[in-house]
Amino acid sequence: MNCLTVQRNAYDSAEMGFPFSEINAKMNIFKKKTSPKEALRTSKREMAVATRGIEREITSLQMEEKKLVAEIKREAKTGNEAATRILARQLVRLRQQITNLQGSRAQIRGVATHTQALYASTSISTGMKGATKAMVAMNKQMAPAKQVKVIKEFQKQSAQLDMTIEMMSESIDETLDKDEAEEETEELTNQVLDEIGVDIASQLSSAPKGRIASRNTENVAPRSEAAKDVEDLEKRLASLRRI
Repeated sequence: MNCLTVQRNAYDSAEMGFPFSEINAKMNIFKKKTSPKEALRTSKREMAVATRGIEREITSLQMEEKKLVAEIKREAKTGNEAATRILARQLVRLRQQITNLQGSRAQIRGVATHTQALYASTSISTGMKGATKAMVAMNKQMAPAKQVKVIKEFQKQSAQLDMTIEMMSESIDETLDKDEAEEETEELTNQVLDEIGVDIASQLSSAPKGRIASRNTENVAPRSEAAKDVEDLEKRLASLRRI
């Protein structure tokens, strides 16, 4: 029977009132079923491809993070507080994206581990089926009461194993699905600026003096150049922390 004949028979059956679901089921009986081992291999390959893609994205964002930190340092050195604030917010969002991708990568790895565990459970189940056949063959020579007792015990152990596997699956899902608490943007911005401010503190002393410094120095007796630099540095650091 060729493909044309099968299709013609399918159309004829549809006209006669036979549902297509039954026809498709009959046509798929010759299709080779995927074994658990092949399914596991395919799943591992897909997980590996997804993990590599996420890792490439994380590496790209980390390089962008370094560039953004360097740009924040340059703006802070020139005393441009508004630009420093904007760039710091961008850095916060960029780091959050990196954290999310790292969480996705961990979740994919957890799914791969879960899949491996399910395959192991399938192997155990297959082994139990073989053991059951052997037990049935032996129980034929046993008394009926003993045979019933053995079968009930096997069912009990099988149910206990299923419960254990389900508990392990729920535990893995809870670990993978845990939510991370969100922090306020202003607080994160201040933390980023504090972190970067430690590195650029020595550079701010050489930055051009802004309006704040000029207003504070009006109608004041002349002071030493070193004292002015220290005061200007303290004011700029305090201003950055208020962002």
